[in-house]
Amino acid sequence: MSTSAEAPATIPVFDGHNDTLLRLYLQKAKPPEDVFGKGEGSGHIDLPKARAGGFAGGFFAMFPPPIKMPDLSRDTQAPRYDVPLPPMLPIENAQASTIGMLSIMLRLERAFPDDVAICRSAAEIRAAMAANKIAALLHIEGAEAIDPDFAMLDVLYAAGLRSIGPVWSRSNIYGHGVPFRFPGSPDVGPGLTDAGKALVAECNRRGIVIDLSHLNEQGFWDVAATSSAPLVATHSNVHALCESARNLTDKQLAAIKESRGVVGLNFAAGFLRPDGSMRADTDLDIMVRHLDYLLEHLGEEGVAFGSDFDGAVIPAAIGNAAGLPRLIERLRGAGYSEPLLRKIGYENWLSLLERTQG
Repeated sequence: MSTSAEAPATIPVFDGHNDTLLRLYLQKAKPPEDVFGKGEGSGHIDLPKARAGGFAGGFFAMFPPPIKMPDLSRDTQAPRYDVPLPPMLPIENAQASTIGMLSIMLRLERAFPDDVAICRSAAEIRAAMAANKIAALLHIEGAEAIDPDFAMLDVLYAAGLRSIGPVWSRSNIYGHGVPFRFPGSPDVGPGLTDAGKALVAECNRRGIVIDLSHLNEQGFWDVAATSSAPLVATHSNVHALCESARNLTDKQLAAIKESRGVVGLNFAAGFLRPDGSMRADTDLDIMVRHLDYLLEHLGEEGVAFGSDFDGAVIPAAIGNAAGLPRLIERLRGAGYSEPLLRKIGYENWLSLLERTQG
């Protein structure tokens, strides 16, 4: 990496993962349009913060929450931890929450037509960015809402769904996830079920991104053997630098590179820090180390951001979407060129979508 001679510029960030729709869904006090539009509360992404930080859009996750959510900010503070995962979620619960979050995204687009656009392709994302709109690509994190006959997938795809993580960390009918365990290995049991392999084939047919971030290692290799699309982890980090079960081994990184896939750097402190702790007093240098490692193993076209905004403890030096320029400036200081910053900031995700959708 060499320092560019170009003058520093604002780098738009199209991000690989956020849980903003879940945050808006779970808060019941005010209409989500008001919370998102006015920037009320402590959320990581809203319209004012996005504008302040150059947040140009990203993969907006619809995550069907457990009936009782584990408190990761509390349960991941010890030197070693293994957070108990909730049981499988009934499909009726998953469908109700997924439709609720989809409705919120549709309402945001309707309430802010000059500021928000649901996008279905890289071309639509580029057009939204050119119009200074937040480009939202709909993503599912845990496919519990999708029946094995894919009737719900038909509906969600028509609404704009273009990315699916078959599992969140709990098991479902499609496969098995990785626990919130430190230190830990992602090699924690069986991989995809027959239904999971059928889901992968259906995603390939439709050009839907398959996200591996919460899938266990055997599931990762099952996708690698089954899928014809690039391998993608929208919000994962380096296991060699942080031994969280959620992070990727060197062997997995090599497979992602071979497939011309992409990894989005997760900003969650517990997946960055060598001690695995979810603490906000996490230095940005740790993020640089993970990015350097990913660049070494994936190349400049294989690395992006996958912040996990609104779903994790983020380093205080960033704080929220308004703090993205501080990370960009830190990368400039580490010698990242302007062309490389644009690749990591947004170009690599758009190129990945073009390779996936054909």
